[in-house]
Amino acid sequence: MKHALDSAAELNVLLKLIDESYSRRSWHGPNLRGSLRGVSAKLALWRPGQGRKNIAEIALHAAYWKYVAWRRLVGEKRGSFPLAGSNWFERSAPYSEAQWKKDLALLEKMHATLRAAVAAISPEELTYRLNARSVTNAALIRGIALHDVYHAGQIQTLKRLARASG
Repeated sequence: MKHALDSAAELNVLLKLIDESYSRRSWHGPNLRGSLRGVSAKLALWRPGQGRKNIAEIALHAAYWKYVAWRRLVGEKRGSFPLAGSNWFERSAPYSEAQWKKDLALLEKMHATLRAAVAAISPEELTYRLNARSVTNAALIRGIALHDVYHAGQIQTLKRLARASG
C-alpha cells in the first residue's frame, strides 16, 4: 500500500507536469500553448498534404482529450463537449482570426477545467480506475500531459514546413 505522503508528492508532481506540458516554462522547448503562440488563422489551416491534419484541428483535438480526461476524473457523462462530434474536428476555409481565437479559447478553457479537477482530487484517488479495464487516474493525468507535448512537437513541425513551403 502506498503511503499518503508518497501519494501527495505524486499529485504535486502530476500538477507540475500538467503545467509544464501546457503553459509553464520547461527545458524541453515549447509546450502546447507556446507552440500555438503567434500562429495566425491562415497558418492554422495550412496542411502538409491532402488528408493531413492542420494546426487548428490538432488544437481542437487536444481540447477534446483534455475534456475526456476531465470527464473521466470527475465521473461526468459523455456529451458535454462544446462542439458536436469527437476526437477530430475539421477546420477549413473560410476560417477567420475570430474563429481561431475562439478555438484557442476553447483549448484554454478545457485545460483550466482539467487542471482544476486534477488539483481537486485527493492523493488517494490517483490509484482509482474508471472501471476494471481502464488506467488509473495517475496514468490518465500523465498521459494527457504527454499528449500535449506530443502535439506541441507536431505543431512546431507543421509551422516549419508551412514556412518552408512559402
